Amino acid sequence: MILFPAIDLKDGECVRLVRGLMEEATVFNDDPAAQAREFQSVGFDYLHLVDLNGAFEGKPVNASAVEAILNDVTIPVQLGGGIRDLATIERWLEKGIARVIIGTAAVKDPDLVREACKLFPGRVAVGLDAKDGKVAVEGWAEVSDVTVLDMANKFEDVGVAAIIFTDIARDGVLQGLNMDATVGLANAISTPVIASGGLSSIDDVKALIAAKCPGLEGAISGRALYDGRLDPAEAIAMLKGAA
Repeated sequence: MILFPAIDLKDGECVRLVRGLMEEATVFNDDPAAQAREFQSVGFDYLHLVDLNGAFEGKPVNASAVEAILNDVTIPVQLGGGIRDLATIERWLEKGIARVIIGTAAVKDPDLVREACKLFPGRVAVGLDAKDGKVAVEGWAEVSDVTVLDMANKFEDVGVAAIIFTDIARDGVLQGLNMDATVGLANAISTPVIASGGLSSIDDVKALIAAKCPGLEGAISGRALYDGRLDPAEAIAMLKGAA
Protein backbone atom coordinates (compact mmCIF):
# COMPACT_ATOMS: atom_id res chain seq x y z
CA MET A 1 0.00 0.00 0.00
CA ILE A 2 1.31 3.44 -0.99
CA LEU A 3 1.16 6.59 1.10
CA PHE A 4 1.16 9.55 -1.29
CA PRO A 5 2.28 12.90 0.16
CA ALA A 6 0.27 15.69 -1.44
CA ILE A 7 1.65 18.89 -2.91
CA ASP A 8 -1.22 21.20 -3.83
CA LEU A 9 -0.10 24.11 -5.99
CA LYS A 10 -1.71 27.55 -5.86
CA ASP A 11 -0.02 30.57 -7.41
CA GLY A 12 3.28 28.69 -7.48
CA GLU A 13 3.22 27.83 -3.79
CA CYS A 14 2.59 24.65 -1.82
CA VAL A 15 -0.71 25.08 0.02
CA ARG A 16 -3.50 23.18 1.74
CA LEU A 17 -7.15 24.08 1.40
CA VAL A 18 -10.07 23.43 3.72
CA ARG A 19 -12.85 21.51 1.96
CA GLY A 20 -11.58 22.70 -1.40
CA LEU A 21 -12.11 26.41 -0.76
CA MET A 22 -9.45 28.51 -2.48
CA GLU A 23 -9.99 31.34 -0.01
CA GLU A 24 -9.15 28.91 2.81
CA ALA A 25 -5.59 28.29 1.61
CA THR A 26 -2.68 27.96 4.01
CA VAL A 27 0.79 28.31 2.49
CA PHE A 28 3.17 25.68 3.83
CA ASN A 29 6.09 26.16 1.49
CA ASP A 30 6.84 28.79 -1.15
CA ASP A 31 9.25 26.37 -2.85
CA PRO A 32 7.30 23.29 -4.03
CA ALA A 33 10.43 21.64 -5.46
CA ALA A 34 12.12 21.85 -2.05
CA GLN A 35 9.03 20.29 -0.51
CA ALA A 36 9.14 17.48 -3.06
CA ARG A 37 12.80 16.83 -2.30
CA GLU A 38 12.02 16.67 1.39
CA PHE A 39 9.25 14.12 0.84
CA GLN A 40 11.59 12.00 -1.27
CA SER A 41 14.38 12.24 1.30
CA VAL A 42 12.22 10.87 4.13
CA GLY A 43 11.36 7.78 2.12
CA PHE A 44 8.14 8.36 0.20
CA ASP A 45 7.91 6.31 -3.01
CA TYR A 46 5.38 8.39 -4.97
CA LEU A 47 4.24 12.04 -5.05
CA HIS A 48 0.71 13.35 -5.56
CA LEU A 49 0.49 16.81 -7.17
CA VAL A 50 -2.56 18.97 -7.81
CA ASP A 51 -2.61 22.16 -9.87
CA LEU A 52 -5.37 23.92 -7.92
CA ASN A 53 -5.49 26.95 -10.18
CA GLY A 54 -5.63 24.60 -13.15
CA ALA A 55 -8.58 22.74 -11.67
CA PHE A 56 -10.58 25.96 -11.59
CA GLU A 57 -9.38 27.38 -14.90
CA GLY A 58 -9.54 24.14 -16.86
CA LYS A 59 -5.96 24.28 -18.09
CA PRO A 60 -2.47 23.93 -16.56
CA VAL A 61 -1.48 27.01 -14.58
CA ASN A 62 1.34 25.91 -12.26
CA ALA A 63 3.37 24.21 -14.97
CA SER A 64 6.68 25.80 -13.96
CA ALA A 65 6.32 24.54 -10.38
CA VAL A 66 5.45 21.04 -11.61
CA GLU A 67 8.42 21.01 -13.98
CA ALA A 68 10.75 22.15 -11.19
CA ILE A 69 9.55 19.22 -9.08
CA LEU A 70 10.09 16.77 -11.94
CA ASN A 71 13.62 18.07 -12.35
CA ASP A 72 14.43 17.62 -8.67
CA VAL A 73 13.05 14.18 -7.75
CA THR A 74 13.49 10.66 -9.08
CA ILE A 75 10.39 9.04 -7.57
CA PRO A 76 7.23 8.83 -9.72
CA VAL A 77 4.78 11.71 -9.69
CA GLN A 78 1.05 11.72 -10.40
CA LEU A 79 -0.65 14.99 -11.34
CA GLY A 80 -4.20 16.30 -11.46
CA GLY A 81 -5.79 19.67 -12.07
CA GLY A 82 -6.68 21.25 -15.41
CA ILE A 83 -6.06 18.10 -17.45
CA ARG A 84 -8.98 18.05 -19.87
CA ASP A 85 -7.74 17.04 -23.31
CA LEU A 86 -5.42 14.54 -24.97
CA ALA A 87 -2.83 17.15 -25.86
CA THR A 88 -2.40 18.14 -22.21
CA ILE A 89 -2.23 14.50 -21.14
CA GLU A 90 0.44 13.70 -23.73
CA ARG A 91 2.43 16.82 -22.88
CA TRP A 92 2.59 16.01 -19.18
CA LEU A 93 3.50 12.38 -19.77
CA GLU A 94 6.29 13.44 -22.12
CA LYS A 95 7.61 15.82 -19.45
CA GLY A 96 7.95 12.95 -17.00
CA ILE A 97 4.66 12.69 -15.11
CA ALA A 98 4.15 9.00 -14.34
CA ARG A 99 0.37 9.17 -14.14
CA VAL A 100 -2.15 11.88 -14.98
CA ILE A 101 -5.38 12.28 -13.03
CA ILE A 102 -8.51 13.21 -14.96
CA GLY A 103 -11.25 14.69 -12.78
CA THR A 104 -13.78 17.11 -14.25
CA ALA A 105 -13.25 15.82 -17.80
CA ALA A 106 -13.92 12.26 -16.65
CA VAL A 107 -17.43 13.31 -15.64
CA LYS A 108 -18.13 15.61 -18.57
CA ASP A 109 -16.32 13.66 -21.29
CA PRO A 110 -15.92 9.96 -20.33
CA ASP A 111 -14.74 9.17 -23.87
CA LEU A 112 -11.58 11.17 -23.15
CA VAL A 113 -10.70 8.71 -20.39
CA ARG A 114 -11.34 5.73 -22.64
CA GLU A 115 -9.20 7.13 -25.44
CA ALA A 116 -6.41 8.19 -23.09
CA CYS A 117 -6.29 4.74 -21.50
CA LYS A 118 -5.89 3.16 -24.92
CA LEU A 119 -3.11 5.53 -25.91
CA PHE A 120 -1.31 5.56 -22.56
CA PRO A 121 -2.01 2.25 -20.79
CA GLY A 122 -1.40 2.26 -17.06
CA ARG A 123 -0.77 6.00 -16.94
CA VAL A 124 -4.26 7.41 -16.51
CA ALA A 125 -6.13 7.69 -13.20
CA VAL A 126 -9.56 9.15 -12.54
CA GLY A 127 -10.22 11.53 -9.67
CA LEU A 128 -13.72 11.29 -8.19
CA ASP A 129 -14.38 13.93 -5.56
CA ALA A 130 -17.62 13.61 -3.64
CA LYS A 131 -19.98 15.82 -1.69
CA ASP A 132 -22.65 13.73 0.03
CA GLY A 133 -21.87 10.86 -2.33
CA LYS A 134 -22.27 12.93 -5.52
CA VAL A 135 -19.38 13.77 -7.82
CA ALA A 136 -18.15 17.39 -7.76
CA VAL A 137 -16.35 19.03 -10.68
CA GLU A 138 -14.67 22.30 -11.73
CA GLY A 139 -12.36 22.41 -8.73
CA TRP A 140 -15.26 21.20 -6.53
CA ALA A 141 -17.25 24.33 -7.40
CA GLU A 142 -20.08 22.33 -9.02
CA VAL A 143 -21.80 19.19 -7.74
CA SER A 144 -23.27 16.81 -10.33
CA ASP A 145 -26.20 14.45 -9.86
CA VAL A 146 -24.01 11.39 -10.51
CA THR A 147 -22.95 9.10 -7.67
CA VAL A 148 -19.33 8.10 -7.23
CA LEU A 149 -20.13 4.43 -7.77
CA ASP A 150 -22.11 5.09 -10.96
CA MET A 151 -19.23 7.14 -12.35
CA ALA A 152 -16.61 4.59 -11.29
CA ASN A 153 -18.58 1.85 -13.00
CA LYS A 154 -18.33 3.72 -16.30
CA PHE A 155 -14.58 3.09 -16.29
CA GLU A 156 -14.51 -0.54 -15.25
CA ASP A 157 -12.81 -2.39 -18.17
CA VAL A 158 -11.28 0.61 -19.93
CA GLY A 159 -7.85 0.38 -18.30
CA VAL A 160 -7.97 3.12 -15.65
CA ALA A 161 -4.93 2.70 -13.41
CA ALA A 162 -6.68 3.90 -10.24
CA ILE A 163 -9.68 5.77 -8.89
CA ILE A 164 -8.71 8.54 -6.47
CA PHE A 165 -11.71 8.99 -4.19
CA THR A 166 -11.87 12.18 -2.14
CA ASP A 167 -14.48 12.98 0.48
CA ILE A 168 -14.56 16.77 0.13
CA ALA A 169 -16.22 17.30 3.51
CA ARG A 170 -13.17 15.79 5.19
CA ASP A 171 -10.46 17.30 3.02
CA GLY A 172 -8.07 19.51 4.95
CA VAL A 173 -9.93 19.28 8.26
CA LEU A 174 -8.11 16.30 9.83
CA GLN A 175 -11.26 14.37 10.73
CA GLY A 176 -10.05 11.00 9.49
CA LEU A 177 -10.59 9.15 6.24
CA ASN A 178 -14.10 8.11 5.25
CA MET A 179 -13.20 4.45 5.48
CA ASP A 180 -16.73 3.12 5.06
CA ALA A 181 -17.26 4.90 1.74
CA THR A 182 -13.73 4.20 0.51
CA VAL A 183 -13.75 0.50 1.31
CA GLY A 184 -17.30 0.23 -0.02
CA LEU A 185 -16.17 1.67 -3.34
CA ALA A 186 -13.03 -0.48 -3.47
CA ASN A 187 -15.08 -3.61 -2.86
CA ALA A 188 -17.63 -2.66 -5.51
CA ILE A 189 -15.24 -2.15 -8.43
CA SER A 190 -12.20 -3.89 -9.86
CA THR A 191 -10.16 -0.70 -10.40
CA PRO A 192 -7.73 0.04 -7.54
CA VAL A 193 -8.88 2.85 -5.22
CA ILE A 194 -6.76 5.51 -3.51
CA ALA A 195 -8.28 7.14 -0.42
CA SER A 196 -8.12 10.91 -0.05
CA GLY A 197 -9.51 13.53 2.28
CA GLY A 198 -9.10 13.72 6.04
CA LEU A 199 -6.13 11.50 6.82
CA SER A 200 -5.15 12.92 10.19
CA SER A 201 -2.90 10.57 12.14
CA ILE A 202 -1.23 7.20 12.37
CA ASP A 203 -4.64 5.81 13.37
CA ASP A 204 -5.81 6.33 9.80
CA VAL A 205 -2.82 4.37 8.52
CA LYS A 206 -3.70 1.59 10.96
CA ALA A 207 -7.29 1.68 9.70
CA LEU A 208 -6.11 1.32 6.11
CA ILE A 209 -4.12 -1.76 7.05
CA ALA A 210 -6.86 -3.19 9.24
CA ALA A 211 -9.39 -2.92 6.41
CA LYS A 212 -7.52 -5.72 4.60
CA CYS A 213 -9.07 -4.51 1.37
CA PRO A 214 -7.21 -5.79 -1.71
CA GLY A 215 -8.71 -3.02 -3.83
CA LEU A 216 -7.11 -0.23 -1.79
CA GLU A 217 -3.91 0.92 -3.48
CA GLY A 218 -3.14 3.48 -0.81
CA ALA A 219 -4.01 6.90 0.57
CA ILE A 220 -3.07 10.54 0.12
CA SER A 221 -1.92 12.65 3.05
CA GLY A 222 -1.60 16.41 3.08
CA ARG A 223 -2.18 18.66 6.06
CA ALA A 224 -1.33 15.97 8.63
CA LEU A 225 2.19 15.76 7.20
CA TYR A 226 2.64 19.52 7.09
CA ASP A 227 1.27 20.00 10.61
CA GLY A 228 3.46 17.24 12.02
CA ARG A 229 0.48 15.17 13.15
CA LEU A 230 1.67 12.25 11.03
CA ASP A 231 5.28 11.09 11.31
CA PRO A 232 6.29 10.03 7.80
CA ALA A 233 8.93 7.53 8.92
CA GLU A 234 6.49 5.79 11.26
CA ALA A 235 3.74 5.67 8.62
CA ILE A 236 6.02 4.39 5.87
CA ALA A 237 7.52 1.73 8.13
CA MET A 238 4.08 0.58 9.24
CA LEU A 239 2.81 0.23 5.67
CA LYS A 240 5.93 -1.60 4.51
CA GLY A 241 5.73 -3.90 7.51
CA ALA A 242 2.15 -4.77 6.61
CA ALA A 243 2.96 -5.47 2.96
